[in-house]
Amino acid sequence: MDILAIFIAAIFTQNIALAYFLGMCPFIAVSGDLRTASGMSMAVTFVMTIAAAATWPVYHKLLVPFHVEYLQYVIFILVIAALVQIVEMVIERSSPTLYNSMGVFLPLITVNCAILGVTLFMIVRDYTYIESLVYSFGSGIGWGLAILAMAAIREKLRFANVPEGLKGPGITMIIAGLMAMGFMGFAGMLSQ
Repeated sequence: MDILAIFIAAIFTQNIALAYFLGMCPFIAVSGDLRTASGMSMAVTFVMTIAAAATWPVYHKLLVPFHVEYLQYVIFILVIAALVQIVEMVIERSSPTLYNSMGVFLPLITVNCAILGVTLFMIVRDYTYIESLVYSFGSGIGWGLAILAMAAIREKLRFANVPEGLKGPGITMIIAGLMAMGFMGFAGMLSQ
């Protein structure tokens, strides 16, 4: 499999947020402000890539040889939780403002289904270690691209005349749906 095709597909044609609708809780909740969305996208991309780097060898070198593949969900969640704790401590020390603006959504990266989904997709698709790293990094970039686009649109909507019944989550879900349809336009470009 071509590494570049995996990377581009993970960003556009198989965007983890807009094609599979994984990671929508922080996607919707944190996309109200561009700075916060930027910090969250970097944190998710980092955790997603490091999680893939850690879970691929655990699966192939530990779970498969001992025939305990059924434990992958539990083990993957434990690895992701440990990584998120490290990221949370680093962000709290390096940027308290960003840490406070992310609020509860930073520790919730632990249960972000996008990160778990990427680690499971790389196993199901039988990617090599390098392909898994490229796929997870591309998926993080794609999720970040989606949340940054959503944050930019929502910042512009503050000055728009949105009907009262659609303000907040309503218009956000409509925008997410329209963005997903827009990203579907990339589907014919690459086949994975």
